Amino acid sequence: MNLDVGNLDVGMETTRRLVRVRISGRVQGVGYRAWSVARAQQSKLVGYVRNCANGDVEAVFAGEAASVAAMVSACWDGPRMAQVVAVDVEDLGAGAAEYAALRDFTVRPTR
Repeated sequence: MNLDVGNLDVGMETTRRLVRVRISGRVQGVGYRAWSVARAQQSKLVGYVRNCANGDVEAVFAGEAASVAAMVSACWDGPRMAQVVAVDVEDLGAGAAEYAALRDFTVRPTR
């Protein structure tokens, strides 16, 4: 059991994971970013999603390891109109400095 008392966690520690994902295929102009935000927020993940100039979508997902793994798996399906051909995952570790700066899940400008 895990009890949250302010910023203090008491009980079993949750395994956290931070990944950067690049999704390729027909993933822009099909609602992929909006789908990512809704799905990530539902899964209580933090991070961001953005379009890439080359037509890919990039996302960073951080949170409980099982939820991150489920989100990465869901990226293969994406929204109804998407046609995903590749999902490349870079594991950034659980203690990465970037993790501490993430507070919610947002859409960032195209890169």
